[in-house]
Amino acid sequence: MLVPIEYKGVSEWVRVPQAEDEYNYSQFLQAVLAKFNLPGSASLSLKDYSNVEVDSDIIDELLKSSGVSFKAEECNGNNAEESSEGSSLSEWSPSPASQGSSSGSDSTVILESTKARKRQLVEGPPDSNVARDIDQDFTMLFGEEVSGKFLAKWPTFFKPRVIADCCKNLIPSPHVDELLLSAQQESDDGEWDCEMSAILLLLHLLPPTCKGKKTGKMSASDAAGRLIKFMKVGSSMETFLKETGLKQPFLLGVGERSNSIQDFYIILDQKAIPCRMQTPVAAFDELFKAHYAFAVSYDEALSSFFTFIQSTVYGIDVGNVKESPRVKEIRASLLHCAV
Repeated sequence: MLVPIEYKGVSEWVRVPQAEDEYNYSQFLQAVLAKFNLPGSASLSLKDYSNVEVDSDIIDELLKSSGVSFKAEECNGNNAEESSEGSSLSEWSPSPASQGSSSGSDSTVILESTKARKRQLVEGPPDSNVARDIDQDFTMLFGEEVSGKFLAKWPTFFKPRVIADCCKNLIPSPHVDELLLSAQQESDDGEWDCEMSAILLLLHLLPPTCKGKKTGKMSASDAAGRLIKFMKVGSSMETFLKETGLKQPFLLGVGERSNSIQDFYIILDQKAIPCRMQTPVAAFDELFKAHYAFAVSYDEALSSFFTFIQSTVYGIDVGNVKESPRVKEIRASLLHCAV
């Protein structure tokens, strides 16, 4: 498994040694020392994205979970560079590795691309080429077959099964009923079009858990606002970006109506990245890949939702990423669903 590590403001991909299906803490630290050209006698500590020190007894579980990030420090705790508070660019991607992950040389190229993406966001407004580069980086990391899986499988395989499962198992509510009608193209009056409605139905099957301190008892309807937002044509993008409080990437749809979007953007760190393909399915594909291209973690409220997309649709880190029982349940249900 490849894991991004930050040390004194420099980020590198580090391959984690594994023996008998477990990740070894001391060997991991030695790999970090080697990657940053530090002497073997140097003493380092690891901290996660919330600045909590990581001990040897939990490293294996953390590496197999989603939404983790690591920062290496000298044992005196001093860092040469403090990350900017509240910036998602200091956080790391959920599980940037798979059985088909790239070679060491490719990983170096990807790392440099990630740094370039981050600089581009900081230095000025991103253009439409950024979305193209996001797809290229993701493809370099996982290969063309994995990169194309969502666009190939969602419309014909997963979408009808999500709709069928929701019809059978979700408790009816005005919001769910509206999404189902839109997803089944039985109504043109819903908040979103048929494609985005189907994606949001999956979120209702995989709602936020209650264990996260940040998410609390957030409903699936509330969590949808962390996945996509709408802005009417003619509204000020600058004002919208200043007022957005979300740190993790999300989609912004711009149009006359939310169920007829003209332009999609990925919003990250108060910057708007124009999507390359202006359809809900393609825009979502680009949003997912942006987590890897910019090395940012999933929104906590969307962790189960994105973990399902990662492992079940794209097939990334299958058997390694930590999945909730609900993710496993929904996968089994959808894969064996007759439509």
